[in-house]
Amino acid sequence: MSSKPVQVGHRRPLLIVVSAPSGAGKTSLCDRLLLDTDNIVYSVSCTTRPPRGAEVDGEDYIFLTEEGFKKRVDAGEFLEHAEVHGYRYGTLRSVVEESLREKQHVLMDIDVQGARSIRSIVNALPPGDLMKQGFVDIFIEPPSLEVLRERLEGRGEDSAETIRRRMKNAAGEMECRHEFRYAIVNDDFETAYRQLFGVIDKEASSAG
Repeated sequence: MSSKPVQVGHRRPLLIVVSAPSGAGKTSLCDRLLLDTDNIVYSVSCTTRPPRGAEVDGEDYIFLTEEGFKKRVDAGEFLEHAEVHGYRYGTLRSVVEESLREKQHVLMDIDVQGARSIRSIVNALPPGDLMKQGFVDIFIEPPSLEVLRERLEGRGEDSAETIRRRMKNAAGEMECRHEFRYAIVNDDFETAYRQLFGVIDKEASSAG
């Protein structure tokens, strides 16, 4: 891609949901997409965990108390939410809708369960809703589970038990790829990135 930020199509704003097993390269692909383009924004999530390092409230995360998070859950304000390692995370519907109204494409990097939750909500929306009109879900998969294991082991970041757990989860997640409109095999990063960019550009340039 060009060293200068480019714009993907802008005929309609997209809600782009990208999911993958851990180690498939989803985060790297999404980071590259945000770096290369200037009309795709990352959906800022809410969390109950405390800020780390130089994290800024409202930019990296929206930091909430447990009570504040629960109130928003009870009010139905989240598109999806989950508990991870003892802390709660969620995506506010209002944040996504505001970006779409501003004609920005919204990128969400979430797990298969989160994608399923959002898909269910979107399917129930009326035809004219911006989220329904622009919803695109993409699954990033490794060439095989064997390659995925090699990648996880090669990172040298996880214990054997953690890798075993992630491989078990990955096997289940791979079975869900048929739920997604698009599936991209990340065998070669540049090829997978071109495919990801192409899917988003095509969808954003269409009338839906």
